Amino acid sequence: MSSSSPSPTQSRPPPSYTTSLLSGAFAGFAVDVSLFPLDTLKTRAQSAQGFVKAGGFKGVYSGLSSVVAGSAPGAATFFTTYESLKPVFSSPASPVTLSPAASHMLSASLAETAACLIRVPTEVVKSRMQAGVSKGRIGEVIGRILHREGLRGLWKGFGTTVAREIPFTCIQFPLYERLKLLLLQRRQASTSALTKKPTTLPTYQAAVVGSFSGGFAAALTTPLDVVKTRLMLAERVGATPPATVASSEHRAPTGSTPVGVNQRFLPTLLHVYRSEGFRGLFSGVLPRTIWISLGGAVFLGSFELGVELLERDSVSVRDETSVATA
Repeated sequence: MSSSSPSPTQSRPPPSYTTSLLSGAFAGFAVDVSLFPLDTLKTRAQSAQGFVKAGGFKGVYSGLSSVVAGSAPGAATFFTTYESLKPVFSSPASPVTLSPAASHMLSASLAETAACLIRVPTEVVKSRMQAGVSKGRIGEVIGRILHREGLRGLWKGFGTTVAREIPFTCIQFPLYERLKLLLLQRRQASTSALTKKPTTLPTYQAAVVGSFSGGFAAALTTPLDVVKTRLMLAERVGATPPATVASSEHRAPTGSTPVGVNQRFLPTLLHVYRSEGFRGLFSGVLPRTIWISLGGAVFLGSFELGVELLERDSVSVRDETSVATA
């Protein structure tokens, strides 16, 4: 048998729950803080008000505090769920055994749904602060949402967000895992038979793969993101002052969403297409693709780095314990 033949058993074991939790929290914090300005520009480009009226290039860190509060727990929830479910769906002993791609799709979809329960309220606050829909500090914005729309207002767009994220993750993570496996097999094939086979990719390679898979998925799912942003920015009609997006919709400017339409996904999607065409559906595609490509590199690269460091420390502790008890 050729020593260069790759084997699934040569891959790194799944990270522990604690490792996934800490590495995921680190990854979420790192990506949102480092790339927040691009996210702001993307949100403003997709706003029904238009880029300039939504704030243009001013205050690109507006809403950062709400993101920081939700990014770490949201990402931690995603990775603990994702890494826990992958073995369940791919193990031969499991009652439901799926192909690797299907396993990654289903695991990522369920993990994204769980993470959105935490992430959506922070995105609602962030989007309104970024686009200038709600002014003031984060506490004031949250209070205004609760007063006008109730607790449900903080989860406005939850279904749309999940509908956007599931197609995104179904593209990104199977592609990410497949490219990682191919690169790992190449590394193992080029390793001498006398050398221990590597079980992981270097962090920089994982970051490059994360960047490509994220950017590819981002470009394809931009229309879903446009609709999600429009829904999140739309405050309840009749409960907002004249300066807000919802009140401006009574005047029905070009590109806005008419009253009664902006609360649902499909009508909003169709309205954007009819009034703005494909350009409207793909508005912000360039900053979104750049942002998520960079975000994929930082997010997945940071996660892999965290896992590598934590698992290395865990192995070192076990080795020291073994030597001490020998």
